[in-house]
Amino acid sequence: MDYLWSPWRMQYINDKENEPQCPFCHALSQNADKQFLILARATNAFVMLNRYPYTSGHLMVLPYQHVPSYENLSVECRSEIMELLTRATKVIREVYRPNGFNIGVNIGEDAGAGIAEHLHFHIVPRWRGDSNFMSVTAQTRVLPEDLQKSYQRLKEAWDRE
Repeated sequence: MDYLWSPWRMQYINDKENEPQCPFCHALSQNADKQFLILARATNAFVMLNRYPYTSGHLMVLPYQHVPSYENLSVECRSEIMELLTRATKVIREVYRPNGFNIGVNIGEDAGAGIAEHLHFHIVPRWRGDSNFMSVTAQTRVLPEDLQKSYQRLKEAWDRE
């Protein structure tokens, strides 16, 4: 089965079609951080859990500004995003004790960005022998922890940091 048309991808597409606007901007406007999995809000950017995570603890760091690429951001915003990425990495390391991380950004739909119009950086904790390959080879995601439980654990650690 083609990776782009896997069952979890179709759920994502179906959910996306029902959203009134950019899901990130929508989440920000609701003032319901726990419901929308927003861990922290800073001056220019925020941190939230990925609703369709590759692993437990998969976070994203995003600017408030609805832009497709980082060169559209101010120096202050880019700097703040780097600081939030650093803090998020520390928090994930404390909570989940991963062996490593994938940290990156997909700019543009052809580069793999699921929501290309709003820049977002991913932080994906990784463990030796994890099952990340399952998403590609079996159209399945293996998460040992409920998303709300992940939010609770990460939020508590973020607030302590």
